[in-house]
Amino acid sequence: MARSGMASRPRVADIVAEAGLSNDAFYRHFRSKDELVAAILEEGTERLRSYLSHQMAKADTPRDRVVVWVEGILSQADSESSATTRAVLWNMGGMNQVIMASPPSVNARLAELLWDPYRDLGSTDPAFDARLAANVTVGELSNHLWRHVEPAAEDVARIADACLRLLL
Repeated sequence: MARSGMASRPRVADIVAEAGLSNDAFYRHFRSKDELVAAILEEGTERLRSYLSHQMAKADTPRDRVVVWVEGILSQADSESSATTRAVLWNMGGMNQVIMASPPSVNARLAELLWDPYRDLGSTDPAFDARLAANVTVGELSNHLWRHVEPAAEDVARIADACLRLLL
């Protein structure tokens, strides 16, 4: 998918040939290419979540943890990882049913990391506020990915400020 980018969507036959597997091996793990893409998205979300958790643990204050979280999310639009991220998302195609059938969503999983900082900052509903922040931040990540533009430092600061203003 990364090599094809957005020029073409690989078929299952292309994927198994690249992986050196048989169709039987593929279908023992996945019912369709959409399930494979959903698994890739889930694995990527968990890796990002782990990275964010590690980075947030280094921050001194709840406010700093929110800023580090925003920076980490938006770092997915950097030149190193954006092409692969775009390719996986582009290959999602008609996956809405697969994604809707396997909650929690990407945004919700990432938002969980903000519950404690938001609670510490005085949120009366940290889960709700964190979901709003995740929707805003992941939405802006998506905008940057599809425009092929890395977020500038000013963009990151502005989004982090917006996520913190949710608590006012």
